[in-house]
Amino acid sequence: MSEQTTNPNDFPLYLFYQGKNCESYKFFGVHAIEENGEKKHRFRVWAPNAVSVSVVGDFNGWDREVNPMYLIADGVWEVVIPALAQFEMYKFSIETRDKRILMKSDPYGHHFETRPANSSKIYESSYVWNDSEWLEEKKKQVVYKQPMNIYEVHFDSWKRNADGSILDYVAFAKEMIPYIKKMSYTHVEFMPLTEYPFDGSWGYQVTGYYAPTSRYGTPDQFREMVDLFHQSGIGVILDWVPAHFPKDDFGLYEFDGTCCYEYTDPKKREHKSWGTRVFDYGKGEVCSFLISSACYWLDEFHLDGLRVDAVASMLYLDYDRRDGEWTANINGGNENLEAVDFFRRLNESVFSKHPDVLMIAEESTAWPLVTKPTDIGGLGFNFKWNMGWMNDMLQYMSLDPIYRAFNHDKLTFSFFYCFSENYILPISHDEIVYGKCSMINKMPGLEGDKFSSYRAFLAYMMAHPGKKMLFMGQEFAQRNEWNYQTDLDWELLDKPEHKQTQDFVAKLNSLYLDTPALWDNDDSWGGFSWISHDDYKQSVIAFRRIADDGNEIIAVCNFVPVTREDYKIGVPFEGKYELLFSTDDKEFGGKGLALQSYETIEYGMHGFDQCISLTLPALSVLYLKRVPVKKTVKSLAELANEKAEEKEAAAKKSESAESGVEEKTVAEPVKVEEAVVSKEKVTET
Repeated sequence: MSEQTTNPNDFPLYLFYQGKNCESYKFFGVHAIEENGEKKHRFRVWAPNAVSVSVVGDFNGWDREVNPMYLIADGVWEVVIPALAQFEMYKFSIETRDKRILMKSDPYGHHFETRPANSSKIYESSYVWNDSEWLEEKKKQVVYKQPMNIYEVHFDSWKRNADGSILDYVAFAKEMIPYIKKMSYTHVEFMPLTEYPFDGSWGYQVTGYYAPTSRYGTPDQFREMVDLFHQSGIGVILDWVPAHFPKDDFGLYEFDGTCCYEYTDPKKREHKSWGTRVFDYGKGEVCSFLISSACYWLDEFHLDGLRVDAVASMLYLDYDRRDGEWTANINGGNENLEAVDFFRRLNESVFSKHPDVLMIAEESTAWPLVTKPTDIGGLGFNFKWNMGWMNDMLQYMSLDPIYRAFNHDKLTFSFFYCFSENYILPISHDEIVYGKCSMINKMPGLEGDKFSSYRAFLAYMMAHPGKKMLFMGQEFAQRNEWNYQTDLDWELLDKPEHKQTQDFVAKLNSLYLDTPALWDNDDSWGGFSWISHDDYKQSVIAFRRIADDGNEIIAVCNFVPVTREDYKIGVPFEGKYELLFSTDDKEFGGKGLALQSYETIEYGMHGFDQCISLTLPALSVLYLKRVPVKKTVKSLAELANEKAEEKEAAAKKSESAESGVEEKTVAEPVKVEEAVVSKEKVTET
């Protein structure tokens, strides 16, 4: 009886075809191996409809006859060749059924030539990580109970060298880290750094799903950049694009001469507005490719999260399509059921390996349960951009204040659903480009009012439930729209109003980090309570943010250029409230009209037994905090002395009574007690 041998390729290939291989990058692409004591390189590629495939490069004169590949499974080609040098260039030469020869870069390639060249390169990492302390600390944290304030960045337009050249990965980290620390951001989020050919796509048309773009250095330099951020206590998030890919002839486009990675159905295949192809989420091999890409960035580059781009475009069959340009699903609906299943598998795979990372959906519709677990029908993300809040608030803030009273719902509506998902409040690059103008120029009115409105908006945003994100340049009120071809207008910081805005954002961010009421109860009504939401005539709202330990702040927002004297709001506790933060402070360019402290008044308002009277500056937000009553702790000696004094007083009183001497002061304490009782009765009433 012959022994049955097991092919080591069977299991990874089985998972690959099923769409469940989250480490297919370990099987496909190029890998160094050792055979009979000799170092070699093994190449594998999936090209199911190819007639023949070869590896070509400088090492064989780009001759497809020298290193032909052979099939090892259905659609999977392999060849082993003598070891190649680091950075050696290669491509796959693919013969199609119609006799064309296609020159394709490696879908699983780890490094590429810098555009406009596009060959894949041999690259083996030798990097030694130094971020173990960061990784261990992250495991102890619950992301929902942590502050998250993200600084979104486009790599080569943040800051450049004096000669206009772009920074490399390591130089960028060394420039950015002190700035992030100074500004008190918790995370940096990069627009896509996966390899891409066209600068004008900002990285959103990807050709290298496993390679950091070579524009800024090598994969190990990318690793060092992430490592430096981690050593400084800063998280790193990367935009990741599984929705579509470009039609560059060297990329995934019709990879083996047919629709290999993309849908075959013309009603699913194209994103016409973007000029790109849509991944076929019904193919297990494509799902394994994408899920493995996500895991690769988390495994190999220690990223703390992925922001998944254009989720809505994947979920809906009719996204950006007219009637007749799409076909309903088997249930007659417009949902892409294959994409839904893909998202669930993606998030299950990622969180099974990395339970402490961020998976953030850029999803702009009312699709339910985006951030809920897959076992209850959710998509499995742990955060979602709150695009509804963003659209409402930018429209509201763009209005002349005289019209804000008639659009009060845009200010308050988001509070009704803000706990239905785990939200991030995003002010992203998309909102300050293509004629949408910068944030400061969205604000109406005279110059001073623009800056007052902008500060009020940012403070309102910080107090609103949800994590935060702001695009670069908006922290110092950049005036021009974002331009990916130049760096930010840092020279604006020579002007007082822009430096004051930067200082304002730094202090607001620092206050956010130091105030758990603003972040540790972001996902529940236990962390939020209205005081007043219906004063639309004066465009004022007031609400409480409450920490798990019961500490809280009150935010009072005035969105019109009118100072409100003696503006009363109910407060939950009797006593004293102090001003924690004011957007109207003189150091930020305001007038400094807000008082520093407020005593409660025994007058019921907004469901509370007491209120405070505010001077509410024009176009401002105030944060207030209750001053706790200080309890004096007496020593045992002090208590003993007090007791002795009480006994002595009682003895004297007794002697006076026996001698018939009447003390005139006895009646006065009685009157005081009667007054106190009377006061308590009034309060109870």
